[in-house]
Amino acid sequence: MNVQVGQALDVTLNNWDAMSGSEGDEAEEAANAFEASFYIFIDTLSDWVLELEQPPQTLEEFLELPMIQSIVERLPAPLYLNFETEAELIIENKTRIEEDKYD
Repeated sequence: MNVQVGQALDVTLNNWDAMSGSEGDEAEEAANAFEASFYIFIDTLSDWVLELEQPPQTLEEFLELPMIQSIVERLPAPLYLNFETEAELIIENKTRIEEDKYD
């Protein structure tokens, strides 16, 4: 796995775990940390995809990449839909503006 993508994924998954186990006042802080790390991960992944000699043209091609398969295996099920949505934007070479990100 690409080092930068792997590190960003690790941070995201650690923040997911922290968010899942948090309560009360710390829950909002954990949710914000997770959201920020998720989009850093997506941006890092997007940079990696754009550097490929032949970037995938379809979601199916994207999901067949060995590194993407490794990522999907590590993602908690509730994150998969968000990941897939972001993958479609990566393939279309579109970036989500800040206000359009998930709240």
